[in-house]
Amino acid sequence: MKIVFAGTPDFAATHLRALLDDGRHQIIAVYTQPDRPAGRGKKLTASPVKLLAEERGIEVYQPQTLKQPEQLAILEQLGADLMVVVAYGLILPQTVLDTPRLGCINVHGSILPQWRGAAPIQRAVEAGDAETGVTIMQMDAGLDTGPMLSITRCPIGKTDTSGSIYSRLEQLGGPALVQAIDKLNNGSAVALAQDNSLSSYAAKIDKAEAEINWAESANVIDRRIRAFNPLPCTYSKIDGQRVKIWAAFTGHAAQSQLPGEIIRADAEGLLISCGQGCLLVHEIQLAGKSRMAVSEILKSRADLFAVGRQLGQ
Repeated sequence: MKIVFAGTPDFAATHLRALLDDGRHQIIAVYTQPDRPAGRGKKLTASPVKLLAEERGIEVYQPQTLKQPEQLAILEQLGADLMVVVAYGLILPQTVLDTPRLGCINVHGSILPQWRGAAPIQRAVEAGDAETGVTIMQMDAGLDTGPMLSITRCPIGKTDTSGSIYSRLEQLGGPALVQAIDKLNNGSAVALAQDNSLSSYAAKIDKAEAEINWAESANVIDRRIRAFNPLPCTYSKIDGQRVKIWAAFTGHAAQSQLPGEIIRADAEGLLISCGQGCLLVHEIQLAGKSRMAVSEILKSRADLFAVGRQLGQ
């Protein structure tokens, strides 16, 4: 088949590479987001998908929108059998969805219809779900509502972060995508409608959500720490300083101290009182510094994290 691929970040580039390495279909063009300023120098930077496409000699298109008639004309002229969309970042109008002979398919990082929307991996970890996965679906006009071609499942462990799950789904998605395309090509694909009554929405992460509310339970805070690792990363404040919280453990007995109060500070970490239970925080990051084990930071900043002090004030 002649395939147009649309995607932008590393996650999408991994799936593009899987199709290219498989070699049974022709990637005739790639769509990706326009180059964006990045880094301290705000230098225009190409997306991982663009870099891979250029490396493999594939023509790249970077429109600001696909809603203009001239963009639809370009897509029509490509004569694609199928469009594969992975974390592209632009809304596809119905005219685009209808242009390829077999329409458009999407790789989504959840077990649909759960966690439709922008942040499915983070919301699954935050909710304490036991598993997530990759769904390959036929796209329609709704938000991740199209019929499903395949589901590949992935467990979520008690220490998993969004980063670790992201990496795992990245590796599962490529083979699942290749298999789904093969079935579309030979006519054996079966598309199952989603049960809308089971749907949930994975809202885009707001940075304001990353500030820890120590009055919540230790379990809830632990899940949010793992869900927001690596981005946007949870944080709290002490003495007006922002402290990023990278990793913690739960399971310690509840104390009568105030939420956010440091109960213990030693080589194991900071034992902090929560609304219910406690958290043992063992990896943090001070402003302008690298992330470090609490045991290392206490060697020079024991005063900042002394027993009895309270985070979140």
